[in-house]
Amino acid sequence: MNITWKQADHDVYVATTDGEYAGFVAVDGTTHVLHDRHSRRLGSYPSLSAARSALEALGAPASAAQHRPRRSARSRRRPSTARSR
Repeated sequence: MNITWKQADHDVYVATTDGEYAGFVAVDGTTHVLHDRHSRRLGSYPSLSAARSALEALGAPASAAQHRPRRSARSRRRPSTARSR
C-alpha cells in the first residue's frame, strides 16, 4: 500500500492512497490522534511516524468498486399517484 501524506494545517496531516482519502492525524499537544477514512478515532500515538505506521498497518481503504453506487434523486422519486385524464 502506498500512502501519501500532506500537511493540511499546522496540526493536521491527511493521508490518501491511490487518490482516495485514507484518514488523518490530528496533533493535540504531544499526542498524535489517528482517524480512519470515516473520521473514526483509531488511537493516540506519541509521534507522527507512529500514527502513520499504524494507518499503514491497517491496510488500504476499500476501493470504489466495493461501494454501492449512489442512487440519483430521480431514481428515488415515487411514482405519481395523480391520474391523467
